[in-house]
Amino acid sequence: MDAVIDAGSVFVALAERTRFAITELLAARGPMSAGTISAEFAASAPAISQHLKVLREAAVVHVERRGQSRVYRINEKAIGDVESWASTIRKKLQSRYDHLEQLLNEED
Repeated sequence: MDAVIDAGSVFVALAERTRFAITELLAARGPMSAGTISAEFAASAPAISQHLKVLREAAVVHVERRGQSRVYRINEKAIGDVESWASTIRKKLQSRYDHLEQLLNEED
């Protein structure tokens, strides 16, 4: 059984602009090698490699070795877990709004 992804770690990883852009790139284009990802950015290859490491450690991406290359892809479970977390927060907020609306209606 897969562990639940720590949404906080995912948010910390995605808070940095380049990592966010890498994630969007992988979502749009699918699996890509580190070299192909690096070619899309002005930052150095070692800098992009460091960003990919942070994304991997936060479980935002998976990496697979293919010969000499490392191919990165979005971890769909992590995205689903963050979406589930956001849905839970949305439901809690909606419950509070519903309760407030009820209180306001009772005062009328």
